[in-house]
Amino acid sequence: MAQGRGHPKPGDLIEIFRPVYQHWAIYVGDGYVIHVTDEGDTSSLASTSSISATRAKVKKQLLEKVAGKHEWCVNNKYDRSHTPLPVEKIIQRAEELVGKVVPYNVFTKNCEHFVTKLRYGIELSDQVEDAKEAAKDGAAAAAVTFLTGAVAVAAVALLKR
Repeated sequence: MAQGRGHPKPGDLIEIFRPVYQHWAIYVGDGYVIHVTDEGDTSSLASTSSISATRAKVKKQLLEKVAGKHEWCVNNKYDRSHTPLPVEKIIQRAEELVGKVVPYNVFTKNCEHFVTKLRYGIELSDQVEDAKEAAKDGAAAAAVTFLTGAVAVAAVALLKR
């Protein structure tokens, strides 16, 4: 079972520490999160097909189920530079998307982009920016994988194209 840090409140960003990347969800209360995932993903470790996915499904699931055995924490890290939208608006927008299929791109519209758009009204992803920097610095082997379960080498190789 997942270990969690913090006591999430509705509208909080939840960072889930998967083996080679972080998955992101938004807490909506009563133990539930809303997040995007591969349509066929049934495990707590996203499928490697996500690197080429162009669509994702918005799901509302128990945080415990989404995190699986992985640790998680509340991480509203962008609050320092961006003002969160009102909680009611965050939750309403998130709930309206449940069950919908949305555009997905590992570099421009991934799970972190999805939840930051809900919380702040702007799409942000440090993981993508960090990996771009790592690729520029020639640190391909150390680059993080992007929210999709793909291996770091594949993600960096795609960045260099």
